[in-house]
Amino acid sequence: MNDTSDFHPQSFAVIGAGPVGCIVAAFLASGGYEVTLCDVMPDLLAPALDPGIIIEGAESLQQKVTRTCTTIDELADYDPDVIFITVKANVLPLIASAIEGFYHEGMVIVSWQNGIDTELELAKILGKAAIMRAVVNFGCGLKGPAHVQMPFHHPPHYIQELDPDSRPRAVALAKSLCKCGLTTEHTDQIVAMVWRKTVMNASMNPVCAVTGLTMSRAMNDPIVYQIVDALVKECLTVARANEIFLGWDYYQQAMDYMGSAGDHKPSMLMDIEAQRRTEIDFMNGKFVEYGARAGVETPYNRTLWALVKGLESK
Repeated sequence: MNDTSDFHPQSFAVIGAGPVGCIVAAFLASGGYEVTLCDVMPDLLAPALDPGIIIEGAESLQQKVTRTCTTIDELADYDPDVIFITVKANVLPLIASAIEGFYHEGMVIVSWQNGIDTELELAKILGKAAIMRAVVNFGCGLKGPAHVQMPFHHPPHYIQELDPDSRPRAVALAKSLCKCGLTTEHTDQIVAMVWRKTVMNASMNPVCAVTGLTMSRAMNDPIVYQIVDALVKECLTVARANEIFLGWDYYQQAMDYMGSAGDHKPSMLMDIEAQRRTEIDFMNGKFVEYGARAGVETPYNRTLWALVKGLESK
């Protein structure tokens, strides 16, 4: 297929001023692009204009964005070429419905999020031609509004379109991201990449959310470790039953990676402590769903999914 494209995006919007959104917005702005950062929390946005988004750790950057806004409807006034969605997956239906109000042919929407099938949630409302999915390889957390700690950055990142006809635009967008320092490659294996990442998230996040343990403490507790191990194996069984190939040595890779996790809280535990909804439906909930589709029992995923939902209800 011809990968050449007349798509040369210059105007970007980033929905979500959490750590991931701040990183994307700062790098895009540093590349000379027009960037609008959108979030419902004005306090998170204010420093992005002055003194600018600050990134510390694996990358060092201080960068102001072009503008900020507190509602998605305001983005209609700026008509961005590309919208990156970096918020929690549980709000996707609301966001997609808001974008639908000003979406037009040629606009690109990128799910830059955790979880399985986030791109399909967007496509239900906006259509496949508009939607792309990315997998990112950095760790991050907010030290304060628009102030990001980035413990690691392991490029490249990856992006893929849902509609094969949109491939040239995905390739062009990857080049734009490379230009600003977020080295990104086009792939045709994004589903496997998403599942590889989500297996680890689904095996670590809910265990920490339920126990209150940090990642390293969970992995070094001999009893809790058994639950993490069982979750990984169950997720792999579901993947294989759905013909999603993660690699013959993925199990050991996943356990080694999680075994090297630091003594910090994963996002799901922080969400529970802050009494926020989690992304459990797009992690363990998806393994339950895909297990049922393939006739595979998922008692570990179902139990952790139910327990986290119970904590959410509090």
